[in-house]
Amino acid sequence: MADIVLINPRFETSYWGLEHAIRFLDAKALLPVASLPLIAALTPAGHRITIIDENVEEIDFDRCARADIVGLTGMNVQRLRMRSILTELKRRGVFTVVGGAWATVQEDDFKDLADVTFVGEAEETWPRFLAEWAERRHQRRYEQAERTDMATVPAPRLDLLPMKKYALGSVQFSRGCPFACEFCDIIVTFGRRPRIKTSAQVIAELEGLRAAGKLTAFIVDDNLIGNKKAVKALLRDLIAWQRANLYPMTFSTEASIDLAEDPELMQLMADANITQVFVGIETVNEEALRETKKIQNLRDRGGTMLEKVHRVQEAGIEVWCGLIVGFDHDDPGIFAAQRRFVQDARIVHAMVNMLVAIPRTPLYKRLEAEGRLDLSANFEGMGELGTNILPRGFSRDALRQGYVALMQDLYAPAAYFDRVDSLYLGLKMTPGRVKARARSRRPKLWLRTNARLLLEAVAILTMLMRGVPDPALRREYRRRMLRVLWRRRSPSVLQQYAIKCAMHFHVHTMVQQMLVQPRVEIEAKAVPDVAA
Repeated sequence: MADIVLINPRFETSYWGLEHAIRFLDAKALLPVASLPLIAALTPAGHRITIIDENVEEIDFDRCARADIVGLTGMNVQRLRMRSILTELKRRGVFTVVGGAWATVQEDDFKDLADVTFVGEAEETWPRFLAEWAERRHQRRYEQAERTDMATVPAPRLDLLPMKKYALGSVQFSRGCPFACEFCDIIVTFGRRPRIKTSAQVIAELEGLRAAGKLTAFIVDDNLIGNKKAVKALLRDLIAWQRANLYPMTFSTEASIDLAEDPELMQLMADANITQVFVGIETVNEEALRETKKIQNLRDRGGTMLEKVHRVQEAGIEVWCGLIVGFDHDDPGIFAAQRRFVQDARIVHAMVNMLVAIPRTPLYKRLEAEGRLDLSANFEGMGELGTNILPRGFSRDALRQGYVALMQDLYAPAAYFDRVDSLYLGLKMTPGRVKARARSRRPKLWLRTNARLLLEAVAILTMLMRGVPDPALRREYRRRMLRVLWRRRSPSVLQQYAIKCAMHFHVHTMVQQMLVQPRVEIEAKAVPDVAA
């Protein structure tokens, strides 16, 4: 039997990580890694399993040196830290295995450091590896021949994580996405046929989250509505569980914008208490959408993008979004167009990226064939360059400058909070309205719920007043909170508004750091159109 340590490396500061805000939310990290507790659950009885999440605790390398096997997972933004951890483990003579999103698309990145590499899903290959390792006949590389049947996946071992250190819980309903966006690695890793868990599996996992003290969870599916018929059935069972338990859980998730074309699905999500959805808007440039095969976002599929976003918001679900600049059909006007869209759409949280070609994606293969990949930046210098592609419409220098200016404009305090006010004071969105309605029939529970929300709002604002160094920002946060208190005396709105203040501080700090980053010497010319 093996002594196994599984490590989730520290993330670089990112939009999603909320590193600059997390202390105001009384947590060490936003949410736990989903893969390692699942790997632990797939491990046969008798093996000893320890999980180390470097985002909430330091790695004890002496402990790792005593283990029989040390495994690492990680995404693109963790790749450099993965290498440094593997380097230290190799120096200590530790037997190491590596898997996850980055190892799947760039498996050669760790071939000199890891003893075994796992590509893709590992529900079948991980137990097989352990059996072969015990017999001293393990392979160097494992890859499943078939996609995992999600109905067979066990509940993750949450008992191996310090759940109190996370702001949110995480749960997975399904894997896979039916679309074929050129830049996306999801279909490379999980395929285009969505596979979904049973209602019994999902509810058992939610009970596990409740037992661990987590009442808010992120549904980590890359596209929750990839199989609409199946997810509707699951949502109906989830609604029944929520109602029977007076709505203990609040959710956020990710979905494609064709959600707006299905009123029944939007209503089911709202009734399940899914209060926020992240949507890949990508761009307002329809030629760029066609270029990248993002057909589900086109105007002729249920109206304009703005109309679709407003439709989801009017159903009671806040929309967050991802935006990309640097498509072949973009020109310098794209930055102003993206900025106008975000403001008009009342989208508070827009994660903006420069286009990046991820290995094994159709985009990577196309640009490699066209000679438009900067392999020297792939992927070591991405922090300064921001992209490994040679764009057509402008130089990389102009692309980065436009990107930073766009982020600066979107997260200027006035612009950001005007969007918040448009949503919560203009549209009068109320987070968790179905939960509040269900609990209103129990006066004591209703009072406890609202008291907790008010206390959380006060606690977050108090910590912001003590922890934000810029007095102008502190004044803005106080002013905005007083305004919403005067206009809407809703505990859930006040709590959400306080969280919005903390999240603004995070992105504001990121933008300030972008503005002072040293300039790097990169090419001054755009790549000409090869068809010209």
